[in-house]
Amino acid sequence: MVLVMVFGVALMVAVLLSGLAARTVLSTSFLFLVGGALVSDGFLGLIHITPDSEIVSVTADLALFAVLFTDGQHVSFAKLRANWRNPARALGLGMPLAFVFMALITHYLVGLDWTTSFLVGAVLAPTDPVFASAIVGRKEVPAKLRELLNVESGINDGLALPVVLVLIAAAGPAAGHGDEASIGTIALELGLGLAFGVVLPLLVNGLVRFRLLGAEPKLQPLLPLATGIILYATCHLTHANPYLAAFSAGAVLAAVSPEAKEAFEPLGEAVAELAKFAALLVFGALLTPALFGHLSVGGYVAVVLAIVLIRPASLLISLVGTEFDRREKLTAAWFGPKGFASVVYGLLVLQSGIPQAEEAYTLIAITIAFSIIAHSSTDVPIARMFDVEDLVGIPDEDDDKDGGGDTDSGTKDNHGKKDGNSSGDNTRTASPTP
Repeated sequence: MVLVMVFGVALMVAVLLSGLAARTVLSTSFLFLVGGALVSDGFLGLIHITPDSEIVSVTADLALFAVLFTDGQHVSFAKLRANWRNPARALGLGMPLAFVFMALITHYLVGLDWTTSFLVGAVLAPTDPVFASAIVGRKEVPAKLRELLNVESGINDGLALPVVLVLIAAAGPAAGHGDEASIGTIALELGLGLAFGVVLPLLVNGLVRFRLLGAEPKLQPLLPLATGIILYATCHLTHANPYLAAFSAGAVLAAVSPEAKEAFEPLGEAVAELAKFAALLVFGALLTPALFGHLSVGGYVAVVLAIVLIRPASLLISLVGTEFDRREKLTAAWFGPKGFASVVYGLLVLQSGIPQAEEAYTLIAITIAFSIIAHSSTDVPIARMFDVEDLVGIPDEDDDKDGGGDTDSGTKDNHGKKDGNSSGDNTRTASPTP
């Protein structure tokens, strides 16, 4: 119950400060991260959470599933067909470069073996637009830039996962004995996840079209929610990959039933937001002084390089010759924050039993923490470079007193704060479509 109380207090503080956060470098993500750290054993000692606590893996797992399910619904296959080149460059060239560069500095600066170094590179390769919501969630920012960051972050989680699983198998105590079986198992889990993610929404959509079936308007948002719950349970019961299933199910749902996507959007984003905040609070509780003390000087150099050099350089190389101007390229290069996928994959590494699991996890966790702070604290200042002024939809003190001003409720952030779901445009439908 102490943890529930802490979460409730942190949520209330975050909501009350969200208007301020949207105009400043303050971030609600940062508040939950710091809140978790303060109540942990390293400071106040109100809650006792270790990396192997079940609540850590459960909250991270649920948060990533919820984020991918809602993010998948913002995928537009028509837009992807028309504008696939820039995301393809980021995923096909930028992501592998970041993966290799991170492995190199991990090996030479931290001293991990090559397999574990490449594993760290794979875990830190995915990006998360949640911590750059003032950029990817605003219409004032060029559409091609928002689309690049959204598509890249939505797909790279799934691309990194097979690599992470294969490298864990290769680095394990039984490496060299049964690797083919492990790779076959991984392929089966991914295939099942993709199959469930495609088939289940199609089945539900087929049921809705029966003449005697259908949901009344106020219950329409619960149908996609029920689909997500069934999908999550099915994946865990069959050992199918839940993350690939979540993203593909969201994309299929949006493609075959736009009305269901529109009805579910406000509820889905609220649920994903709560799951993300819970995961950040729990993850923050793991960031004790002892954890930071276990990382070497070379490790801290690797953390800084991962954020300020590896991601920016990799993406800038991949965008050479594109139509982006200098400001857009630099913005895209900077916003490669490490998020919930890296948290979950890092926990997989820690619980894998490989020889250097703890050293790899320490480097991964500290990199994620630094990334969350750096990126969620810089999206507002950079957003202002694109003439994004009304960052929250709340008039400033010097706006018109009669309510005229120039705020536009139709373009404000989903939840009136900085860390809303960052995929897609900000225009939301307030009520389900009958």
